[in-house]
Amino acid sequence: MSSPTHRALLKSLLLAAGALVVVHVVGTVGFLVFDAGRGGSASAFDAFYMTFITVATIGYAETIDLAGSTVGRLFNVGVALAGIGAVWVMFSNFTALLLARALDPARMRARLLKELSRMNGHYLICGLGRIGASIASELQATGHAWVAIEASAAVADAYTQAADGDTGRGAHVLVDDATDDQVLLAAGLARAAGVFAVTGDDSKNVLISLSARQLNPHVRVVARVHEVANAAKCRRAGADEIVSPDFSGALRLVGAMLQPHAAGFIDQLLHRADAMRVVDVPVPAGVPTRPIGDLQLRASEYLVLGLRADGQLQLNPEPDMLLAPGTTLIAMATPAGAAELRRLLQAG
Repeated sequence: MSSPTHRALLKSLLLAAGALVVVHVVGTVGFLVFDAGRGGSASAFDAFYMTFITVATIGYAETIDLAGSTVGRLFNVGVALAGIGAVWVMFSNFTALLLARALDPARMRARLLKELSRMNGHYLICGLGRIGASIASELQATGHAWVAIEASAAVADAYTQAADGDTGRGAHVLVDDATDDQVLLAAGLARAAGVFAVTGDDSKNVLISLSARQLNPHVRVVARVHEVANAAKCRRAGADEIVSPDFSGALRLVGAMLQPHAAGFIDQLLHRADAMRVVDVPVPAGVPTRPIGDLQLRASEYLVLGLRADGQLQLNPEPDMLLAPGTTLIAMATPAGAAELRRLLQAG
């Protein structure tokens, strides 16, 4: 780091350290001269030690007797003031240098990229506006790792500051252009479980969907569009699902008017971190096929609603329906309940 602020702090630190050396030299010579003038026999080390304990405010016994000497004591006061001032300036600048180094944007970005290189199975949120921030909150509430990519440093900073009181939020926010292939790869696209293309620009979301599909054909891509007419373009670009907040919001408003209790139930599911949510629980590869009735289909933390197999959804499945690798359970579950279902499926 070689910013003007860093150079100024380093210069002040060196000047303060030099001033401290000068104070010790002047103090040592002054105390020697003062002691010799009174017929004393103090050594150079005694004079240096006297200067050191004065500047360090240790308070040990004087190695050079200043009793009854106003001039000597005034000289000692001057050494103390100059030395303590130099020490204070030196440590102030040293602390500022450490903080500047820790908060240097280049170093912070390097640390973030190092953390991202170790992430696996996470989700990329491209765009950290109102929609992106809400997605981050939901992923955090359900225990999923995520990385946000936001082009505006001001938006990223505002999100981070707003999330300071919420543990874990804002830890992985990369300030960069999500339409850049190298940025997506640096955020761990090759190892990601999914990508949310939710910037405020439909054309950027189309481009992000296209890039994500080309760079990782197996990743799931969900894109946001403002204009419903752009949904087809986004799907052709590679998005698996298209969501229009305007259209979905209109349906939600109608639901709040016509089915207030049902809409309130959905709101409760979405607004409480510990509430049940509808989740997919895939049957892992390698486990033996068995009837779904072997599972406990209802518990305090989860409720199995259906089973999807061969593209067909079977609600309220019969106990003799088979659970095989490649099928997916549809359940209402808390994060802990979903983890318990995964454990039961893995146990075989």
